[in-house]
Amino acid sequence: MRSRAALPRFTSLFCLLLLPSVLSSSSQRQWILQHIPVVLPQQTEARPTPQFLNEARLDVASPCDPECHKKAPRPSYWDLRSLLAYETLHSDGQLTETAIEIYGYNPYPSPAYSSGSSGKAERSHVRRKRQIFGHDGRFSIAGQNFLLKYPFSVAVKLSTGCSGTLVGDRHVLTAAHCVHDGKNYVKGAQRLRVGFLKPKQRDVQYSSIYLPSNFSNHIVGGPAQYSPPANDKMKFQWIRAKRTHVPKGWIKGNANDIGMDYDYALLELKKPHKRRHMKLGVSPPAQRLPGRRVHFSGFDNDRPGQLVYRFCRAGEETSDLLYQHCDAQPGASGSGVYARMWDSRRRRWERKVIGVFSGHQWVEKKGTSQEFNVAVRITPLKYAQICYWIKGNFVDCREG
Repeated sequence: MRSRAALPRFTSLFCLLLLPSVLSSSSQRQWILQHIPVVLPQQTEARPTPQFLNEARLDVASPCDPECHKKAPRPSYWDLRSLLAYETLHSDGQLTETAIEIYGYNPYPSPAYSSGSSGKAERSHVRRKRQIFGHDGRFSIAGQNFLLKYPFSVAVKLSTGCSGTLVGDRHVLTAAHCVHDGKNYVKGAQRLRVGFLKPKQRDVQYSSIYLPSNFSNHIVGGPAQYSPPANDKMKFQWIRAKRTHVPKGWIKGNANDIGMDYDYALLELKKPHKRRHMKLGVSPPAQRLPGRRVHFSGFDNDRPGQLVYRFCRAGEETSDLLYQHCDAQPGASGSGVYARMWDSRRRRWERKVIGVFSGHQWVEKKGTSQEFNVAVRITPLKYAQICYWIKGNFVDCREG
């Protein structure tokens, strides 16, 4: 068993993993502000009351791999208006649909935020269906000294089994499939709750990071199976969701092809959560990320009651999706994928949510299975839409 004296050493290593390398001012990876289009709601109409038939699925399947997505035709202006229209589910069970109008949209983004060609693509390997790629590189976060501090404090749990990220004083960003299966709203979506993980009073304060005893993070279930300390007791404080916004691109796509590009939803809570939230950012191309690295924290099902953090190198990307091999299990879907870069205006390092972790995807092609972990990128149009849902106006959403 690891001694208490060893914990500061692991804590220091963990902090180093979170911090970018010290770079000269000329070579720092910076957030680049760009002009954001305007996505404005138009008429809103009442829709039939949902039936809430099925349980939420925590995985996503699609017959379309990265090459398939890259070959898809670019949506027209009229397509985008249809895809970005949205439904709103209210806590009283009422459902509305809102049409939108788009202003100032440039279908050809600036070079700094264009996916384009990012060098040699990182090909996915043929594997068995699993969410852990090689050694398990996840870290369980516990203890009040870490759990209640930013950025881990922005991770929340949905009552449907997914994760989410605080992006406003009372707003949570998550995956659309956590509340809607592409055909109807899932069971529990009407009385959706958001859980904030808090340690109980008897929680041991010095205990903050739990790793397997040999520190090599073996696959869960292998020779060094993860086993949290017996005194690691957690509880959730729950807040009801007042309304849920889901883009029609997800509903129309029914979780396939185009639908995956719109696997995001925004929840508005009935009261403020009183925690620091993480800002939204337009997703830069992977080669502009420090070390091509992305991060996210969520509530993986194989570690109940634990907040699990991971980071990894981003792989292939399309204009709307980011593929990677971050270790994750069902329950982590809906987590906000974020990056940490230099904000030259504020003269400080800033974390921003640049995507939503959709989950583990496998594609069957010619008798073989290709595996990816997929995140939905926040594009300028998606930024404009989500920001409007949060702010209620477009004036505060012009720079991403």
